[in-house]
Amino acid sequence: MLRSTGTVQAGLGIETVEKMPSRIRRPVLYRDGPEHREHRRQTARFFTPRRVDRHYRDVMVRVTQAQLDRLTAAGRAPLSDLTFTLAIEVACAVIGLTDSRPGIKQRLERFFPEKFGKPGLTSFHGIYWMARQNINWLRFYLGDVRPAVRARRRERRDDLISHLIDEGCSDQEILGECLTFAAAGMVTTREFISAAAWHLFSDEALLTHYRAADEAGRLAVLNEILRVEPVIGRLQRRATEPLDLPGEGDETLTVRTGDRIDILIDRTNLDERSVGQVPSRIRPGRAMKDGAGSPGLSFGDGPHKCPGAHVALQETDIFLSRLFAIPGLRMATPPTVGFIEGIGSYELRHCVLEVDPAP
Repeated sequence: MLRSTGTVQAGLGIETVEKMPSRIRRPVLYRDGPEHREHRRQTARFFTPRRVDRHYRDVMVRVTQAQLDRLTAAGRAPLSDLTFTLAIEVACAVIGLTDSRPGIKQRLERFFPEKFGKPGLTSFHGIYWMARQNINWLRFYLGDVRPAVRARRRERRDDLISHLIDEGCSDQEILGECLTFAAAGMVTTREFISAAAWHLFSDEALLTHYRAADEAGRLAVLNEILRVEPVIGRLQRRATEPLDLPGEGDETLTVRTGDRIDILIDRTNLDERSVGQVPSRIRPGRAMKDGAGSPGLSFGDGPHKCPGAHVALQETDIFLSRLFAIPGLRMATPPTVGFIEGIGSYELRHCVLEVDPAP
Protein backbone atom coordinates (compact mmCIF):
# COMPACT_ATOMS: atom_id res chain seq x y z
CA MET A 1 0.00 0.00 0.00
CA LEU A 2 2.83 2.42 0.82
CA ARG A 3 4.56 1.78 -2.49
CA SER A 4 1.47 1.66 -4.68
CA THR A 5 0.99 4.35 -7.33
CA GLY A 6 -2.75 3.83 -6.81
CA THR A 7 -2.72 5.44 -3.36
CA VAL A 8 -1.97 8.93 -2.03
CA GLN A 9 -1.14 10.35 1.36
CA ALA A 10 -3.97 10.58 3.90
CA GLY A 11 -4.22 11.65 7.52
CA LEU A 12 -1.60 13.86 9.20
CA GLY A 13 -3.83 16.89 8.69
CA ILE A 14 -3.97 16.60 4.91
CA GLU A 15 -7.69 17.42 4.92
CA THR A 16 -6.87 20.87 6.29
CA VAL A 17 -4.00 21.38 3.85
CA GLU A 18 -6.26 20.49 0.91
CA LYS A 19 -8.30 23.62 1.71
CA MET A 20 -5.30 25.85 1.00
CA PRO A 21 -5.54 28.00 -2.17
CA SER A 22 -4.29 26.10 -5.20
CA ARG A 23 -1.70 28.79 -5.93
CA ILE A 24 0.13 27.87 -2.71
CA ARG A 25 2.45 24.89 -3.05
CA ARG A 26 1.79 22.28 -0.41
CA PRO A 27 4.60 21.00 1.83
CA VAL A 28 6.24 17.87 0.46
CA LEU A 29 4.53 15.66 3.04
CA TYR A 30 1.16 16.47 1.47
CA ARG A 31 2.07 15.97 -2.18
CA ASP A 32 2.07 12.88 -4.38
CA GLY A 33 2.81 11.96 -7.97
CA PRO A 34 5.49 13.37 -10.33
CA GLU A 35 5.85 16.69 -8.47
CA HIS A 36 6.52 14.90 -5.21
CA ARG A 37 8.97 12.45 -6.77
CA GLU A 38 10.93 15.28 -8.38
CA HIS A 39 11.13 17.19 -5.11
CA ARG A 40 12.40 14.10 -3.30
CA ARG A 41 14.95 13.45 -6.03
CA GLN A 42 16.32 17.00 -5.83
CA THR A 43 16.52 17.10 -2.02
CA ALA A 44 17.81 13.56 -1.48
CA ARG A 45 21.38 14.87 -1.37
CA PHE A 46 20.71 16.55 1.98
CA PHE A 47 20.02 13.20 3.66
CA THR A 48 22.52 10.68 2.25
CA PRO A 49 24.56 8.74 4.83
CA ARG A 50 27.78 10.30 3.52
CA ARG A 51 26.46 13.84 3.82
CA VAL A 52 24.98 13.19 7.26
CA ASP A 53 28.36 11.97 8.47
CA ARG A 54 30.37 14.76 6.86
CA HIS A 55 28.10 17.76 7.38
CA TYR A 56 26.10 17.08 10.52
CA ARG A 57 28.21 14.83 12.76
CA ASP A 58 30.15 17.77 14.20
CA VAL A 59 26.89 19.54 15.08
CA MET A 60 25.57 16.40 16.74
CA VAL A 61 28.73 15.90 18.79
CA ARG A 62 28.97 19.56 19.82
CA VAL A 63 25.35 19.88 20.93
CA THR A 64 25.39 16.48 22.65
CA GLN A 65 28.44 17.43 24.66
CA ALA A 66 26.90 20.76 25.65
CA GLN A 67 23.75 19.01 26.89
CA LEU A 68 25.69 16.35 28.80
CA ASP A 69 27.83 19.07 30.36
CA ARG A 70 24.58 20.64 31.56
CA LEU A 71 23.57 17.32 33.09
CA THR A 72 26.87 16.72 34.86
CA ALA A 73 27.12 20.30 36.12
CA ALA A 74 23.60 20.33 37.56
CA GLY A 75 23.61 16.68 38.66
CA ARG A 76 20.15 16.09 37.18
CA ALA A 77 18.09 17.10 34.14
CA PRO A 78 14.93 16.06 32.26
CA LEU A 79 15.82 13.71 29.42
CA SER A 80 13.22 15.14 27.02
CA ASP A 81 14.68 18.62 27.52
CA LEU A 82 18.19 17.47 26.62
CA THR A 83 17.04 15.52 23.58
CA PHE A 84 14.73 18.24 22.24
CA THR A 85 17.61 20.72 22.24
CA LEU A 86 19.72 18.24 20.27
CA ALA A 87 16.93 17.50 17.79
CA ILE A 88 16.30 21.21 17.21
CA GLU A 89 19.94 22.05 16.55
CA VAL A 90 20.43 19.17 14.11
CA ALA A 91 17.19 19.79 12.21
CA CYS A 92 18.00 23.50 11.97
CA ALA A 93 21.38 22.68 10.44
CA VAL A 94 19.75 20.49 7.78
CA ILE A 95 16.92 22.90 7.02
CA GLY A 96 18.96 26.10 7.21
CA LEU A 97 17.35 27.73 10.25
CA THR A 98 20.67 29.05 11.47
CA ASP A 99 19.91 32.77 11.74
CA SER A 100 17.19 32.61 14.37
CA ARG A 101 16.57 35.11 17.09
CA PRO A 102 17.02 33.78 20.64
CA GLY A 103 14.21 31.55 21.87
CA ILE A 104 13.66 29.02 19.07
CA LYS A 105 13.24 26.19 21.58
CA GLN A 106 10.44 28.03 23.37
CA ARG A 107 8.74 28.89 20.08
CA LEU A 108 8.78 25.28 18.95
CA GLU A 109 7.60 24.04 22.34
CA ARG A 110 4.59 26.34 21.97
CA PHE A 111 3.93 25.01 18.48
CA PHE A 112 4.22 21.35 19.54
CA PRO A 113 2.66 21.31 23.01
CA GLU A 114 1.80 18.13 24.84
CA LYS A 115 -1.95 18.59 24.30
CA PHE A 116 -4.01 20.25 21.57
CA GLY A 117 -7.67 21.06 21.40
CA LYS A 118 -9.52 19.85 18.30
CA PRO A 119 -9.32 22.33 15.43
CA GLY A 120 -12.43 23.85 13.95
CA LEU A 121 -15.02 26.49 14.73
CA THR A 122 -17.50 24.15 16.41
CA SER A 123 -16.29 24.61 19.98
CA PHE A 124 -14.46 26.99 22.25
CA HIS A 125 -11.48 24.62 22.29
CA GLY A 126 -11.41 24.52 18.49
CA ILE A 127 -11.45 28.30 18.17
CA TYR A 128 -8.80 28.61 20.88
CA TRP A 129 -6.62 25.99 19.16
CA MET A 130 -6.79 27.79 15.81
CA ALA A 131 -6.06 31.21 17.33
CA ARG A 132 -3.16 29.82 19.33
CA GLN A 133 -1.62 28.07 16.36
CA ASN A 134 -1.92 31.16 14.15
CA ILE A 135 0.00 33.13 16.77
CA ASN A 136 2.62 30.39 16.97
CA TRP A 137 2.97 30.33 13.17
CA LEU A 138 3.66 34.05 13.26
CA ARG A 139 6.19 33.75 16.08
CA PHE A 140 8.08 30.99 14.29
CA TYR A 141 8.01 32.88 11.01
CA LEU A 142 9.27 36.18 12.45
CA GLY A 143 11.82 34.65 14.79
CA ASP A 144 13.24 31.85 12.67
CA VAL A 145 12.07 31.50 9.08
CA ARG A 146 12.17 35.11 7.92
CA PRO A 147 15.73 35.77 9.19
CA ALA A 148 16.95 32.57 7.47
CA VAL A 149 15.19 33.39 4.20
CA ARG A 150 16.53 36.95 4.15
CA ALA A 151 20.09 35.75 4.74
CA ARG A 152 19.81 33.18 1.95
CA ARG A 153 18.24 35.56 -0.53
CA ARG A 154 21.38 37.64 -0.11
CA GLU A 155 23.69 34.63 -0.33
CA ARG A 156 22.70 31.02 -1.03
CA ARG A 157 23.99 28.21 1.17
CA ASP A 158 24.00 24.45 0.86
CA ASP A 159 20.75 23.77 2.71
CA LEU A 160 17.06 23.13 2.18
CA ILE A 161 15.88 26.74 2.47
CA SER A 162 18.31 27.84 -0.26
CA HIS A 163 16.97 25.06 -2.47
CA LEU A 164 13.38 26.17 -1.85
CA ILE A 165 14.28 29.76 -2.75
CA ASP A 166 15.81 28.55 -6.01
CA GLU A 167 12.57 26.65 -6.64
CA GLY A 168 10.69 29.96 -6.47
CA CYS A 169 8.89 29.22 -3.20
CA SER A 170 7.28 32.10 -1.32
CA ASP A 171 8.05 32.80 2.33
CA GLN A 172 4.69 31.26 3.26
CA GLU A 173 5.53 28.06 1.38
CA ILE A 174 8.99 27.91 2.98
CA LEU A 175 7.36 28.33 6.39
CA GLY A 176 5.12 25.34 5.68
CA GLU A 177 8.09 23.18 4.66
CA CYS A 178 10.07 24.23 7.74
CA LEU A 179 7.23 23.31 10.07
CA THR A 180 6.78 19.99 8.30
CA PHE A 181 10.45 19.12 8.74
CA ALA A 182 10.35 20.39 12.32
CA ALA A 183 7.52 18.03 13.18
CA ALA A 184 9.05 15.11 11.26
CA GLY A 185 12.61 15.62 12.49
CA MET A 186 12.58 17.30 15.86
CA VAL A 187 9.56 15.86 17.64
CA THR A 188 9.92 12.25 16.49
CA THR A 189 13.66 12.10 17.20
CA ARG A 190 13.11 13.44 20.71
CA GLU A 191 10.61 10.67 21.38
CA PHE A 192 12.80 7.92 19.97
CA ILE A 193 15.90 8.93 21.94
CA SER A 194 13.82 8.84 25.11
CA ALA A 195 12.33 5.43 24.23
CA ALA A 196 15.72 3.95 23.37
CA ALA A 197 17.25 5.32 26.58
CA TRP A 198 14.42 3.80 28.63
CA HIS A 199 15.03 0.39 27.05
CA LEU A 200 18.75 0.60 27.77
CA PHE A 201 18.19 1.67 31.36
CA SER A 202 15.73 -1.21 31.82
CA ASP A 203 17.76 -4.01 30.20
CA GLU A 204 21.24 -4.46 31.63
CA ALA A 205 22.23 -7.10 29.06
CA LEU A 206 21.12 -4.88 26.18
CA LEU A 207 23.01 -1.91 27.66
CA THR A 208 26.17 -4.01 28.06
CA HIS A 209 25.86 -5.13 24.43
CA TYR A 210 25.31 -1.54 23.27
CA ARG A 211 28.31 -0.20 25.20
CA ALA A 212 30.63 -2.90 23.87
CA ALA A 213 29.57 -2.64 20.22
CA ASP A 214 31.12 -0.54 17.46
CA GLU A 215 29.00 2.08 15.70
CA ALA A 216 27.46 -0.45 13.30
CA GLY A 217 26.56 -2.71 16.21
CA ARG A 218 25.04 0.16 18.19
CA LEU A 219 22.94 1.19 15.19
CA ALA A 220 21.70 -2.41 14.97
CA VAL A 221 20.49 -2.09 18.57
CA LEU A 222 18.74 1.19 17.82
CA ASN A 223 17.10 -0.17 14.66
CA GLU A 224 15.76 -3.13 16.63
CA ILE A 225 14.39 -0.89 19.40
CA LEU A 226 12.75 1.27 16.74
CA ARG A 227 11.17 -1.80 15.13
CA VAL A 228 9.53 -2.71 18.43
CA GLU A 229 8.78 0.91 19.40
CA PRO A 230 7.97 2.83 16.17
CA VAL A 231 7.46 6.51 16.94
CA ILE A 232 4.76 6.69 14.28
CA GLY A 233 2.66 3.58 14.79
CA ARG A 234 -0.02 4.30 12.20
CA LEU A 235 0.03 5.63 8.63
CA GLN A 236 -2.86 6.22 6.27
CA ARG A 237 -3.28 6.12 2.52
CA ARG A 238 -6.27 6.82 0.26
CA ALA A 239 -6.93 4.72 -2.82
CA THR A 240 -7.17 6.58 -6.13
CA GLU A 241 -8.08 3.44 -8.06
CA PRO A 242 -9.44 -0.03 -7.21
CA LEU A 243 -6.79 -2.29 -5.68
CA ASP A 244 -6.82 -6.05 -5.12
CA LEU A 245 -4.81 -7.22 -2.12
CA PRO A 246 -4.08 -10.75 -0.96
CA GLY A 247 -6.21 -11.71 2.06
CA GLU A 248 -6.28 -14.76 4.29
CA GLY A 249 -5.72 -18.00 2.39
CA ASP A 250 -6.96 -17.68 -1.17
CA GLU A 251 -9.16 -14.66 -0.44
CA THR A 252 -8.72 -11.33 -2.21
CA LEU A 253 -9.47 -8.02 -0.53
CA THR A 254 -10.72 -5.31 -2.90
CA VAL A 255 -10.03 -1.70 -1.94
CA ARG A 256 -12.35 0.71 -3.71
CA THR A 257 -11.47 4.11 -5.10
CA GLY A 258 -11.68 6.67 -2.30
CA ASP A 259 -11.27 4.14 0.50
CA ARG A 260 -8.95 5.13 3.32
CA ILE A 261 -6.51 2.48 4.49
CA ASP A 262 -5.03 2.33 7.99
CA ILE A 263 -1.55 0.81 7.99
CA LEU A 264 -0.69 -0.31 11.51
CA ILE A 265 3.08 -0.05 11.63
CA ASP A 266 3.33 -1.20 15.24
CA ARG A 267 1.54 -4.47 14.40
CA THR A 268 3.22 -5.01 11.05
CA ASN A 269 6.64 -4.72 12.70
CA LEU A 270 5.70 -7.69 14.92
CA ASP A 271 4.65 -9.99 12.07
CA GLU A 272 6.52 -13.28 12.53
CA ARG A 273 6.35 -13.94 8.78
CA SER A 274 8.76 -11.04 8.23
CA VAL A 275 10.71 -10.61 11.47
CA GLY A 276 10.98 -14.17 12.76
CA GLN A 277 10.08 -15.78 16.06
CA VAL A 278 9.38 -13.91 19.30
CA PRO A 279 8.89 -10.65 17.39
CA SER A 280 8.43 -8.50 20.50
CA ARG A 281 11.87 -9.42 21.83
CA ILE A 282 14.67 -6.97 21.08
CA ARG A 283 17.29 -9.04 19.27
CA PRO A 284 19.84 -6.83 17.46
CA GLY A 285 20.87 -8.17 14.08
CA ARG A 286 17.88 -10.51 13.79
CA ALA A 287 17.44 -12.03 10.34
CA MET A 288 14.61 -10.26 8.55
CA LYS A 289 12.68 -12.04 5.79
CA ASP A 290 11.32 -10.99 2.41
CA GLY A 291 13.71 -8.06 2.09
CA ALA A 292 12.37 -6.27 5.19
CA GLY A 293 14.69 -3.61 6.60
CA SER A 294 16.01 -3.87 10.15
CA PRO A 295 13.68 -1.17 11.58
CA GLY A 296 10.68 -2.74 9.82
CA LEU A 297 8.38 -0.03 8.52
CA SER A 298 9.23 2.44 11.29
CA PHE A 299 10.50 4.95 8.72
CA GLY A 300 7.62 4.19 6.35
CA ASP A 301 8.18 3.01 2.79
CA GLY A 302 7.51 4.03 -0.78
CA PRO A 303 7.53 7.63 -2.01
CA HIS A 304 6.94 9.04 1.49
CA LYS A 305 9.59 7.01 3.29
CA CYS A 306 11.26 9.24 5.86
CA PRO A 307 14.28 10.91 4.21
CA GLY A 308 15.89 11.69 7.57
CA ALA A 309 16.40 8.11 8.77
CA HIS A 310 20.20 8.39 8.76
CA VAL A 311 20.05 11.73 10.56
CA ALA A 312 17.79 10.37 13.31
CA LEU A 313 19.78 7.20 13.89
CA GLN A 314 23.17 8.89 13.92
CA GLU A 315 22.20 11.67 16.32
CA THR A 316 20.50 9.14 18.59
CA ASP A 317 23.63 6.99 18.70
CA ILE A 318 25.95 9.94 19.27
CA PHE A 319 23.81 11.12 22.19
CA LEU A 320 23.19 7.75 23.83
CA SER A 321 26.71 6.36 23.43
CA ARG A 322 28.09 9.42 25.23
CA LEU A 323 25.27 9.55 27.76
CA PHE A 324 25.83 5.97 28.91
CA ALA A 325 29.56 6.56 29.20
CA ILE A 326 28.96 9.00 32.09
CA PRO A 327 29.98 7.43 35.43
CA GLY A 328 27.19 7.12 37.96
CA LEU A 329 24.41 7.77 35.46
CA ARG A 330 20.98 6.68 36.62
CA MET A 331 17.32 7.26 35.86
CA ALA A 332 15.93 9.06 38.90
CA THR A 333 12.36 9.22 37.60
CA PRO A 334 10.93 7.00 34.85
CA PRO A 335 8.97 8.71 32.09
CA THR A 336 5.24 9.12 31.97
CA VAL A 337 3.70 7.75 28.79
CA GLY A 338 1.18 9.66 26.71
CA PHE A 339 -0.37 8.52 23.45
CA ILE A 340 -1.46 10.31 20.27
CA GLU A 341 -4.28 8.19 18.89
CA GLY A 342 -4.31 9.59 15.34
CA ILE A 343 -0.80 8.43 14.48
CA GLY A 344 -0.30 5.73 17.10
CA SER A 345 2.53 7.74 18.63
CA TYR A 346 3.85 7.78 22.17
CA GLU A 347 4.99 10.79 24.17
CA LEU A 348 7.55 10.21 26.91
CA ARG A 349 7.85 13.01 29.45
CA HIS A 350 9.19 13.77 32.92
CA CYS A 351 12.05 11.26 32.83
CA VAL A 352 14.77 12.72 35.05
CA LEU A 353 18.41 11.67 34.79
CA GLU A 354 20.89 11.96 37.62
CA VAL A 355 24.66 11.65 37.87
CA ASP A 356 27.02 11.72 40.81
CA PRO A 357 28.27 15.23 41.59
CA ALA A 358 31.71 16.12 40.33
CA PRO A 359 34.39 15.82 43.05
